[in-house]
Amino acid sequence: MDGIFGGFEVFGLALLALVVWVLWSTIKIVPQGYNYTVENLGRYTRTLSPGMHILIPVLERVAHQMNMKEQVMDIPSQDVITRDNAMVRVDGVAFFQILNAAKSAYEVDALEHSIINLTMTNIRTVMGSMDLDELLSNRDQINARLLHVVDAATEAWGVKVTRIEIKDIAPPRDLIDSMARQMKAEREKRAQILESEGLRQAAILKAEGEKQASILSAEGDKQAVVLEAEGRREAAFRDAEARERAAEAEAKATAMVSQAIAEGNVQAINYFVANNYVKALERLAAAPNQKVIMMPLEASSLIGSLAGLAQITGEAFGGPSDGGPTRPAPKRPRPSVPSA
Repeated sequence: MDGIFGGFEVFGLALLALVVWVLWSTIKIVPQGYNYTVENLGRYTRTLSPGMHILIPVLERVAHQMNMKEQVMDIPSQDVITRDNAMVRVDGVAFFQILNAAKSAYEVDALEHSIINLTMTNIRTVMGSMDLDELLSNRDQINARLLHVVDAATEAWGVKVTRIEIKDIAPPRDLIDSMARQMKAEREKRAQILESEGLRQAAILKAEGEKQASILSAEGDKQAVVLEAEGRREAAFRDAEARERAAEAEAKATAMVSQAIAEGNVQAINYFVANNYVKALERLAAAPNQKVIMMPLEASSLIGSLAGLAQITGEAFGGPSDGGPTRPAPKRPRPSVPSA
């Protein structure tokens, strides 16, 4: 009996294990972000999306568990020869996402390895068609060309390549030193050009300043000449006005003397003669070639003439104080007068 019960226990345990295995292989729970491919007797039949699914025991099984999230992989570094025969070492990084789990599982073997090799091959192709200067300055263009080529090639695998970035471009050490010397020479050249431009601009500004100074000086001289001419014109106008007034005064005096002579005033005649006499002496004394002149002079006539002049002046301003006739001055001997 003990043997029989022992055999039933072993059979029960085996049956329980079989039931657990059948349930485990029948009920599948797919986590979020994953897709499972199902094979029926080795043939792909369907894809399981996230959630709980029931499979046919023994006949169906999960073949591949595909990660549907965006993934990143490093592109190993490799040596690339550029179009101008420069050797550079390049590495990068690629981002991709599986869009079709069945194609990714059955259209290509070792998906990530295939993407890495495809990217490395196209890096050599794209960068090998460019010069070193283009390679160092056009990373965005390189990334765009690589993305276009690799994405088109992986479309048949159910994969979307979202980005490809070149991480590092490392030329050889001697090339780096040459580039440093070239950059230094270029900067020195730009500095010399800027210095020359500065000197040129300074010379232009200096010449412009001198030009403006000359213009202002000429304007000042012109203004001074104009003011000087206006001053001379004003002086000439005033001189002419003074001469005109003097001539008017002399004409008026001559008219008064002529009127007095016409009325028979002897004193007016004496005034006229004495006035002309004095003027003649003034002109004679002002001559530059005169030294000493001895000439007879009738002093009493001159004094009488002056007395007549005083008489006329007194009459013009109210007459003599006593109302009587003016007595002639006594006669004196004529002295000799030296010319001044």
